[in-house]
Amino acid sequence: MNVQRLSSFSDGLTGGNPAGVVIADRHPSEKEMQSIAAEVGYSETAFATQSQHGWRVRYFSPESEVPFCGHATIALGAALAKEHGQRVFPLVLNDTAITVEGFIDNNIYSAALQSPDTSSYLADNEEVLNALKLFGYRDTDLDNNLPPARANGGAEHLVIGLNSRTTLRAMRYNLDEGRTFMRKSGLVTIMFVYSESNQKFHSRNPFASGGVYEDPATGAASAAFAGYLRDIKWRHSGEIDIIQGEDMSSRSLIKAQFSDVQGSSIRISGAVRDISNVDREKWILQ
Repeated sequence: MNVQRLSSFSDGLTGGNPAGVVIADRHPSEKEMQSIAAEVGYSETAFATQSQHGWRVRYFSPESEVPFCGHATIALGAALAKEHGQRVFPLVLNDTAITVEGFIDNNIYSAALQSPDTSSYLADNEEVLNALKLFGYRDTDLDNNLPPARANGGAEHLVIGLNSRTTLRAMRYNLDEGRTFMRKSGLVTIMFVYSESNQKFHSRNPFASGGVYEDPATGAASAAFAGYLRDIKWRHSGEIDIIQGEDMSSRSLIKAQFSDVQGSSIRISGAVRDISNVDREKWILQ
């Protein structure tokens, strides 16, 4: 089975988050998709098959199926554009329907997705304290302008704002303990974020629930975060940029654009590069 290997939200010819993309006449069995995702070794692999409503898509991490994955959707958008031309592709996920638009400009690919609707609410204080302890932080490390919250833009995330770039850089944790915490709490990732300005953010996203220590770019969490900013009346001016992956030596650039309509879809976009011929060992999970 042909697995395309693409890096979404890349910074020119470097960075981004690797995703596997499988476009086939039919979906393999769940067991086969899980096995393929584990063999590919990236944080997610998207499986797409054409249907009467567009494209039926499912996402698998090396250890589990996830309801929505932003960077794999961006990779899929580029792959579909390469195969079918530049246009908007309707996608049917397990729980909702979205779109992704693929772009081609002088053989340079990019894509933009429209996320599922968003929601957020302030996080439970005990949950936040447990998360801070897990990652070696204290409540004095928090940014009071970004109160910890549960945020959803197709998948559930815990958003924790930190008060300095240095504090964000210091993030460390035990993968097994993180996996237990996130799965028990029903979280796909925990998004730690530092606000450089009202429209520029730095983030790190541990993805222990899927067996991945950290993602260098997370489109689903970025959509959830943008919806959260809207909910807390942040001065976002309808557009933010998120820099992720710098502390993994894989700088990634994510753009989120959105209206003031609470709960509405977020447009997440970024560049895509083909990494099929890149040495894969740096991306394989240990």
